[in-house]
Amino acid sequence: MEHNRFDYSPIIDRKPIQWPNGARVAIWIIPNIEHYEFDIPAIGLHASNVVPDVLNYAWRDYGPRVGVWRLMEVLDKYGFRGTVALHSAVCHLYPRIIEEAKKRNWEFMGHSITNSHRLSGGISEEEERRVIRETIQTITEAVGKAPEGWLGPGLEETFVTPDILAEEGIRYLCDWCNDDQPYPMKVKEGKLISLPYSVELNDIPFFLGHKGSSVDFMQAIKDQFDVLYEEGKTNGRVMAIAVHPYIINVPYRHKYLDMALEYIARHEDIWLTTGGEIARWYYDHYDPTP
Repeated sequence: MEHNRFDYSPIIDRKPIQWPNGARVAIWIIPNIEHYEFDIPAIGLHASNVVPDVLNYAWRDYGPRVGVWRLMEVLDKYGFRGTVALHSAVCHLYPRIIEEAKKRNWEFMGHSITNSHRLSGGISEEEERRVIRETIQTITEAVGKAPEGWLGPGLEETFVTPDILAEEGIRYLCDWCNDDQPYPMKVKEGKLISLPYSVELNDIPFFLGHKGSSVDFMQAIKDQFDVLYEEGKTNGRVMAIAVHPYIINVPYRHKYLDMALEYIARHEDIWLTTGGEIARWYYDHYDPTP
């Protein structure tokens, strides 16, 4: 079975992308600001079917209590803005995060209601549409603007997720981590593009899956940037850094994120931007769909 969501497009055959002001690389940082329900076992440090799962719940709870504030400070320090992959439950449970992110002109994209329920595993199309609609509506009411982007919880989808998202007004999707540039996706109605996200420069698989160190993560960010910066001289690239404040902003890791961002920020010809800004530039200048 083929997915039929996009055509194969080798990057060497594409029209080169030019970012604003001659930037070589568009860099966006995606803080995943999430919520897990207390009465459902969580996937975490140790697999568990215990309820309540205090260990894993409390481990993640460091993010909204401490980690996200440390992240805001370091992004402010180097002129980055976050594009929050936001669980809509956060709008009700942690409104101070929304308040402070809005002050910084951060963007918000949909990330479902919580991470305790995924958009896969036999969910009906009707239920999926309800979850997507509720997520969009809640975020819109909380931040004053509808989200333009979407990241599935666990990057999971059903066969109809992109169609539903496009019908509900979402303009870019981040689940398909297969490119260094945006590209158009095929949907039944409306328009949708894939925006480069990352499962490589992503603190969950890096630290928990690959067992990388904080120094390794810093070096990976710098090395990724170096390659994209060189390639971007002739054809613009996108660099995504996906972070979870309960992981990357623990003090012993946070100091190395600081050093990695300082390294990027001291370069010229870069675009420190957001998902929505990248998507809008691509739609305005490179979108080939009618």
